Amino acid sequence: MSSILTNNSAMVALQTLKSVNNNLGKTQDMISTGKEIGKAKDNSAIWAISKVMESDVSGFKAISKSLALGESTVAVASAGAEQITNILKDMKEKVVAATGENVDYAKLTADVDEMKAQITSIIGASQFNGANLLDSSVAATGITVLSSIDRDNAGAVAASNITVDSVDFTANLVLTDVLVDSAANAETSITALEAHIQTAVDGAAALGASAKRISDQGDFVSKLTDAMKSGIGALVDADMEATSARLQALQVQQQLSTQSLSIANQAPQAILSLFR
Repeated sequence: MSSILTNNSAMVALQTLKSVNNNLGKTQDMISTGKEIGKAKDNSAIWAISKVMESDVSGFKAISKSLALGESTVAVASAGAEQITNILKDMKEKVVAATGENVDYAKLTADVDEMKAQITSIIGASQFNGANLLDSSVAATGITVLSSIDRDNAGAVAASNITVDSVDFTANLVLTDVLVDSAANAETSITALEAHIQTAVDGAAALGASAKRISDQGDFVSKLTDAMKSGIGALVDADMEATSARLQALQVQQQLSTQSLSIANQAPQAILSLFR
């Protein structure tokens, strides 16, 4: 039955054109933003997952800075500890020399005193951003470096830390028992100096191990952040090749739908021929 009041063909064509225009608008938005899922209404579940992952990425960026700060702090202290170890080795030569006969004890004492002063200076200078792992008066218990934020399958988040203990050379490396003013004192000082060298070596080794751990964690966090960014992209980014092809197809569909609507709107005109 034909009617001049109700044009079913035109209504179908109009709905088709609206659907095509809606898909075309979404495709154009995907091309302009580069995202297939840019809003919660596009896909609420995937959008929510991507936002949680994006917040974690932001957190890991801050963790990278924390690790870099901690690594620099430990690296400065480690360099100071290694330099002190080398000075103590040089001091040992002076002490051993002082055990001999017919030596200038005054000059040897002056040399050893200068080395002691240099060690004190290095301890004081081995600080970064106010933290000094060689000086108990500055960092008595060491430093704590935020190393990760761990999210479990229930969504709960917990922070992980790396603790670096102070080696405290001001308290553990007291060189008052190293004397070269006589052969007897120098001979006694050899044993004491050996203990000091071992303290310095142990301290430098501990700081080196901590520095390596922080450095490795920094590398891991960097790779983890990149992997999370790739995961987010896989979830929400648009496939630009497929989107481009879809855009062209929709543009053709839009033209055809417009033409179809035009034809449907002309259908009532055919009824006039019945009255001629």
